[in-house]
Amino acid sequence: MVFNNSDWLAQVQEDIVDPDREIIDPHHHLWPQADMYYNVPEFLADLTSGHNVVQTVFMECGAAYREDGPDHLKPVGETEFVASAAAEMKTKGGPCIAGIVGHADLRGPHLEVVLDAHREAANGLFRGIRHAGSRDTSGATLRIPGRAPERLYADEDFRRGVQLLGEHDLSYDTWHYHHQNRDYLDLVKAVPNTTMVLDHFGTPIGIGPYADKREEIFEQWQDDMADLSHCPNVVAKLGGLAMPDNGWGWHERETPPTSDEFVLAQQRYYDHMIDCFGAARCMFESNFPVDRWSISYPVLWNGLKKIAAKYSEVEQRALFTETARRIYRL
Repeated sequence: MVFNNSDWLAQVQEDIVDPDREIIDPHHHLWPQADMYYNVPEFLADLTSGHNVVQTVFMECGAAYREDGPDHLKPVGETEFVASAAAEMKTKGGPCIAGIVGHADLRGPHLEVVLDAHREAANGLFRGIRHAGSRDTSGATLRIPGRAPERLYADEDFRRGVQLLGEHDLSYDTWHYHHQNRDYLDLVKAVPNTTMVLDHFGTPIGIGPYADKREEIFEQWQDDMADLSHCPNVVAKLGGLAMPDNGWGWHERETPPTSDEFVLAQQRYYDHMIDCFGAARCMFESNFPVDRWSISYPVLWNGLKKIAAKYSEVEQRALFTETARRIYRL
């Protein structure tokens, strides 16, 4: 059965805030699998739902891997799939996928071969790798559980792989959970010449054994982000905080949240990141369709625009377009 919550999301309709502002969405997925089906038609429907999205960056999610051939090259199938989707979107004359972040096992002995294969498959769109470090052993029932091995960030082969990305002028994206932020800080310091993109605020979990510890986690998280911001090779991607695993419970309600509810719940996270990193090292993201479980595309970007309204025009351009354009070389 194909997952579809469009009718639920449609219960909240809002006028588009600042409709002419250009947006680059630097973090979305395409999912041909039925459990979260989200392909070109669904994505274009969101992109053209009112906001002025001009470009996007696809983020690896395990979609459309090759079924045959060597294991280390199977993730290249995802890049082939997305490059084809990008070409299809371009023919429709609307927003287009302008960058692809693929997957590779950064510990592997064939890493350079895999990077070359991604580059060839991407038709000029290949920008980096995400080999996520997310791992949680608390027993929380996570909607999208991380599957990284223990202490991946400390693995010397992994660190050499991250370093190689920098040597190839490629970025390294990752997501992990809040209790892994210090391990990530150690990685960042060990590989200072690779651009590191931290996804989803370091994912503060808000369910299971963490459900009643939001304030305690927030206090530690603030310190972790402040320390990370002192490392100039780290860039923060701001979004992905509406996932069910963050514990807001919006996906379980009769109606989805409004943009004002979104801002009330999450603004302090965004403000802290922008205060620490500066707008020039932050970029807003949708993390769709994962955050689509909880909030619609137009309502999400309305919320982000409301959060950004107090910042200067230069800072807003950085948050909505310029940081993503620079980091992903769009």
